[in-house]
Amino acid sequence: MKFEHLFDQLEIATDPFAVCELRGACDLGLGQDANATLHYILSGEGVIQLRDAPDIQVTAGTLALIPALQRHALRSFGGLSDPIPKCNPAELRLRHLIEVSQSDSEGGQITALCAHVRVGLRGAEDAIDLIRAPLIENVSNGSHLYPVLEMLLRELSQPIAGSRAMIRTLLTQCMIEMLRRRLMEGDEGLRWMAALRDPSIWEALNAMLDAPGDPHTVESLAERVGMSRTSFSQRFTNAYGSGPIDLLRDLRLRRAAALLRDTELPVKRIAHMVGFASRTAFSRLFEQRTGESPRHFRKSHASNS
Repeated sequence: MKFEHLFDQLEIATDPFAVCELRGACDLGLGQDANATLHYILSGEGVIQLRDAPDIQVTAGTLALIPALQRHALRSFGGLSDPIPKCNPAELRLRHLIEVSQSDSEGGQITALCAHVRVGLRGAEDAIDLIRAPLIENVSNGSHLYPVLEMLLRELSQPIAGSRAMIRTLLTQCMIEMLRRRLMEGDEGLRWMAALRDPSIWEALNAMLDAPGDPHTVESLAERVGMSRTSFSQRFTNAYGSGPIDLLRDLRLRRAAALLRDTELPVKRIAHMVGFASRTAFSRLFEQRTGESPRHFRKSHASNS
């Protein structure tokens, strides 16, 4: 499958949910979500802090896509920056997350537009689940995407009929640009897209994406694509960068997180639905991966909503 054809098949959905403002030098915890999260830095300078990973430097024009279930926080350096129009998130049904420095000096402000992102391919959902490392793109003044930043600011500061739909469209444009630029530069976070050039590997990926709760094994996946166990395992690892069962475990945890967030199903039921033999095994692995128990994850998202 060639990349040109791949982009024709992409289905991208962005759902803006918050405008974050950090006034002065301070931190804003953003937790983790069952969806990948896109942060578009509209003004200021700082870092995105990740659990067990290096900080990501951000400035005005930075697009940062954080994988699902990745706990992170936004830190403002408090430096002075070019002023931007005042946002009106309430009129757009967006949350307004504000953090103010405890120091007496006001300092500068960092502002970010945050959105949930879903990427699928026709015939398969949640391809974004295959992104394991953050994707970063910097939109500098003079870039052909820079006018998008200006349009976003205009829609956020002067909402009119259709502004929310326009913001979604602009963010989708940014996502396409990010994906193709990162792909052309060989970003490790997009190994899954490179793997799609191998039809056999894509067929196996597709099966796991569509039904992570099914009793997949290396043997069953190899049989599905007409390969020996050894050949399939080696080919999959070479294409994607990890073994099929490692990926399957990750997909199951992310699907479970979405069910914990969006439903009231018992934890035991969710564990079985996504393919775990026991609630204990699921809870132990979920906490290792996220730093939270399934119950605490559900409680934190209920309070946020």
